[in-house]
Amino acid sequence: MSIIGTIVVGFIVGLLARALKPGDDRMGLILTTLLGIAGAFLARYAGSALGLYNANEPAGWIASVIGAMVLLVIYGLVRGRRRI
Repeated sequence: MSIIGTIVVGFIVGLLARALKPGDDRMGLILTTLLGIAGAFLARYAGSALGLYNANEPAGWIASVIGAMVLLVIYGLVRGRRRI
């Protein structure tokens, strides 16, 4: 997949992960895209390494969204909550 395709898939995966994860995530589109891309790569390599699925399978999309959600949770824990 090309770089532009990876960015588009990462953006879609990031938006899906933000929509499915409960809570308020205050981040912009760029960080959403970066976390989506990272989640997609994480899930792709982990799933391939474990032999769970091959490239271009629907399980890869599901795993990418789950991977992005995990990164959102980790980002939320590292960033911490701000008190107003």
